[in-house]
Amino acid sequence: MSDRGNGRPAGRDPPVRRGQILELEIKGLTHDADGVGPAGGLAVFVPRALPGEVVRVRVTEVRKNHARARLLEVTRPSPRRLEPPCPVYAECGGCQLQHLNARGQLEYKTGLVTDALRRLGGLDGVVVRPAIGMEDPWRYRNKAQFPVAAGPGGRGLVGGIYARGTHRLVPVNECLIQHPLNNTMLQVALELAGRHRIAPYDEDGHTGVLRHVLARATRATGEAMAVFVTRTRDLPAARDLARELMARVPQVVCVAHNTNPRRTNVILGERTRLVLGRPYVEEVLGGLRFRISPTSFFQVNPAQTEVLYSRAVDYAALGGGETVVELYSGIGAISLFLARRAARVTGVEVVPEAVRDAVANARLNGVANVSFIEGPAERVLPELAAGGVRAEVVVLDPPRRGCEPRVLEAVGRLRPDRVVYVSCNPATLARDLARLAGLGYRVREVQPVDMFPQTAHVEAVALAVREEGHRR
Repeated sequence: MSDRGNGRPAGRDPPVRRGQILELEIKGLTHDADGVGPAGGLAVFVPRALPGEVVRVRVTEVRKNHARARLLEVTRPSPRRLEPPCPVYAECGGCQLQHLNARGQLEYKTGLVTDALRRLGGLDGVVVRPAIGMEDPWRYRNKAQFPVAAGPGGRGLVGGIYARGTHRLVPVNECLIQHPLNNTMLQVALELAGRHRIAPYDEDGHTGVLRHVLARATRATGEAMAVFVTRTRDLPAARDLARELMARVPQVVCVAHNTNPRRTNVILGERTRLVLGRPYVEEVLGGLRFRISPTSFFQVNPAQTEVLYSRAVDYAALGGGETVVELYSGIGAISLFLARRAARVTGVEVVPEAVRDAVANARLNGVANVSFIEGPAERVLPELAAGGVRAEVVVLDPPRRGCEPRVLEAVGRLRPDRVVYVSCNPATLARDLARLAGLGYRVREVQPVDMFPQTAHVEAVALAVREEGHRR
């Protein structure tokens, strides 16, 4: 009799021990982009190892069904291995795939989606197109949320990214996947905050002031925004800090202050106020202008967002006379893309600031055939369905946790001809598509899009069509 999935007799000691040095052949990559190789029937996960490689590792953790190890040496490298250009790549938790070439990254991400659909969703035979990549997969992120800590010896402030699986800050002067302006804003903001003696937040004692610096840069307009996130209700010298930042970085048109007094890993608190400038930046996607406020969600990769949204519109197959409902509509980006080809679009969004931005964006672009409803999708859509609303197309763009079952049940009651699902998590995409299949929808095609090069994350857009004659 064996322990399930590891091929070892029950009750036996693990075949490896902590601190042991092993030679492994890497057989594949996990969903977190760790290499995985067998040792005595136990799966050993090795960050920054690639399939086909032979590596020397030191075991750092042993559990019942797997072990983790630190890479010591690559004795037989993969032909797809690259030298990572980032000087802190081995320490920082922001990227996981800088050591894998572009073709390898795209194949890995296509495989992530394919595997999730088959293994988690039980959806065999679905067409998964090859992931669409970027010509230049660097400096693409338009938003950064940098945690802040005390500098060496307690002097000054540093910002950066947490080491993987920890809250140990790795100082970063130049993040290579961030828009260069975000890196500039961080360094200037930290210098000015230090000059004004603003104390960094201490997570252990829940003391200090400055927790994060949020930086957002736009691609098309060149505008930028900085948000200081503090534990305290007040931001010391707020107007002086904002004025000096805007003078040093002229692209900054908005400086805001967000208060987060809780002991939490959540970055933003509920209270945001404008310190100086205007309460938004503007970006252009697909010929449409968008106003983005400090707490509103907006995709972080503008170039790939256009690819993603264009594929969503293609899947919607609109002829001009359809009614469309978009759930989790944010600031209305997809809704406005759809409205150019539909008769009527209704967006549903729970964040009040995002709904206000969506309404403003529709007005800014002169789009009159779109409206927005504030509220959670799991409440609003059943109400629409119960009220007799008919939609030919429903578009879903949920957060990583996916859709509530009530939302998908309500989609089934609306009985749209097509459901277009935009996803940032292959696991919840597979789960929700399986639920839609049970409601009479056939998943026709999925297109992965590499929104986050150098990382293990992938977005995808899926098309599901209603099968005629289905009975629930």
